[in-house]
Amino acid sequence: MRLGVLDIGSNTVHLLVVDAHRGARPIPAYSHKEGLRLSEHLDADDRLAAKGVERLGAFVEEAVHLAEDKGVEDLLAFATSAVREAANGEEVLAGIEERCGVRIAVLSGRDEARLTFLAVRRWFGWSSGRLLAFDIGGGSLEIAAGVDEEPDVAVSLPLGAGRLTRDWFTADPPPADEVRKLRRHVRAEIARTVGDVVRYGEPDRAVATSKTFKQLARIAGAAPSSEGPYVSRSLSRQDMADWAVKLTTMGAAERAELSGVSEGRAAQLAAGALVADAAMDLFEVDRLEVCPWALREGVILRRLDILPGRLDQLNGPTE
Repeated sequence: MRLGVLDIGSNTVHLLVVDAHRGARPIPAYSHKEGLRLSEHLDADDRLAAKGVERLGAFVEEAVHLAEDKGVEDLLAFATSAVREAANGEEVLAGIEERCGVRIAVLSGRDEARLTFLAVRRWFGWSSGRLLAFDIGGGSLEIAAGVDEEPDVAVSLPLGAGRLTRDWFTADPPPADEVRKLRRHVRAEIARTVGDVVRYGEPDRAVATSKTFKQLARIAGAAPSSEGPYVSRSLSRQDMADWAVKLTTMGAAERAELSGVSEGRAAQLAAGALVADAAMDLFEVDRLEVCPWALREGVILRRLDILPGRLDQLNGPTE
């Protein structure tokens, strides 16, 4: 079956086409993405501005046509924190559905964590034991842990790299007092969740997904993406602590010159590093293993587990 996943994130909108069958790993066939940075199009009233809405609509329209051209049988479209938290999010998605004929599901932060955890579990397998998974997006930080495919605990915190950069830093590089205030804020937010997560047991394996963690691991010496997804990549707590300091003293242009750091993500990497450093420290993780699969793969895997046309089943039970 050829599936398409349209991921409307806070940083990037991404169409991924895969050949996927139940019981087999999804094989990427085509990828098209654009850095719309929807979170930067939120106005003072937390409404997505007209420019951002138009760019999003144009991308979705293009993605629908591309999916048809690539022979996609089922297009799974979903949005995360930027649209979820926009005051006019429902209105925007209704307009896109009318324009493009595609219904976009809005995932809760908890479901982002659940589906990402599913992808991590399938990648590393049952022999990994209890998993602890972190994902830093543009708008939020997801944390999940458990021994099964459904995590024991899944939480989402408003600690995305893009959000924090926009809300806390006024200059590039950020002033030392702003870095200290953000560091204190991030650690206080994460510390509130530690007890709820670790009460289920210590993890046998700690894992990180997302572009932010991949770039942090790369600048700390992990293998480049050109070596393929099956090369082991990891990030140590000491390296993360060192780079969290270095990155906050660099400007975006200087960060963009580091190995594996894209120009589009360089501006928010310092804030992302503060989040990663805090998560590893507060959860006492000595080393994070980087997983190449994340939310998109989790959506695909869940789709293969459920009946066709039931995208609503991506959402988990309410608490």
